[in-house]
Amino acid sequence: MHWLRPRAGVALFNGDIDAAEGFTTILLNRAKELGLAGWIARGHCFQGALLIMQDDFAGGLPLLRGALDELRESGAAPGYPAFQTVLASGLGRARQATQGLAVINQALAFSERHEERWSLPEILRIKGELLLLECAPATAAAEAEDHFRQALDWARRQGALLWELRAATSLARLLCNRHLPAEGLAILQPVYERFTEGFNTADVRSAKALLDALGQAGSGTTRDALPRRPPI
Repeated sequence: MHWLRPRAGVALFNGDIDAAEGFTTILLNRAKELGLAGWIARGHCFQGALLIMQDDFAGGLPLLRGALDELRESGAAPGYPAFQTVLASGLGRARQATQGLAVINQALAFSERHEERWSLPEILRIKGELLLLECAPATAAAEAEDHFRQALDWARRQGALLWELRAATSLARLLCNRHLPAEGLAILQPVYERFTEGFNTADVRSAKALLDALGQAGSGTTRDALPRRPPI
């Protein structure tokens, strides 16, 4: 059981839907056979998260909410803030940013209270993205930038390269939108260059597209080439 959860989590956060679905099915079936409430709840969390990642908000959001209640009631706290982060991101993508901010604030509080900080870089990044969705750009930009920089710092401390790339991408895009493409390029380029594999994954492709657009913007080309902000 213990070997399945990290594999399912890695596949999920890397965007490998097929692998995550396979590990989740095995995890859930085995947990049901053994009657392990906490592991069943985790399996349901993965199911809800997978639906959200595939833009099935009608199915995924209520499933993940209910699974988080199961997880809390079972006393199985590990992983709770990470799943809250997926829920908050899904709410933002479903145009429910206010609810998403409430959930991400709960994730931050839980992470701090229980000292479960492995997903903190992503929690901070998602809060920054939700602020940009919820508030007027002029009001939100400075606060969002602060959260992106905190996310970047935590990712570096943890040696979490994927979290670092996501935070750098969010920050670089924000800087470009504030007419600072050279600063964005300086932040994102060195993080991207540390990747030696995974170039077909969504995160790395998104970073590369943004780097190309930042280079064009920095050379004086129109910013119309900047990729549209992707779902958070």
